[in-house]
Amino acid sequence: MVDILGMMKKAQELQSRMAEAQEKLGDVVVEGRSGGGLVAVSLNGKFDLRGIKIDPSLMKAGEEGILEDLVIAAVADAKGKAEVEAARLMQEVTAGLPLPPGMKLPF
Repeated sequence: MVDILGMMKKAQELQSRMAEAQEKLGDVVVEGRSGGGLVAVSLNGKFDLRGIKIDPSLMKAGEEGILEDLVIAAVADAKGKAEVEAARLMQEVTAGLPLPPGMKLPF
């Protein structure tokens, strides 16, 4: 017989742990860089932009395209790092839980 009460308790526990992880992601800040560090972008674990630093040497008229590309690259770098951190936190949350293969919990 299926232990419905036990399953509901585990579901509530998972929901609580997910809420905790979501909160932690808001506090995590990662930095992406491009152009050898000339452009740096900070994102939190929820992918909210927290800061951007651009070396003054990149502020040249007629070279806006280079700067734009470097900003995009820095954001992509930061996003990748934030995704890794989110996956790490998710692993902590789901540790010991029997999730079906390929199932991803929302973050």
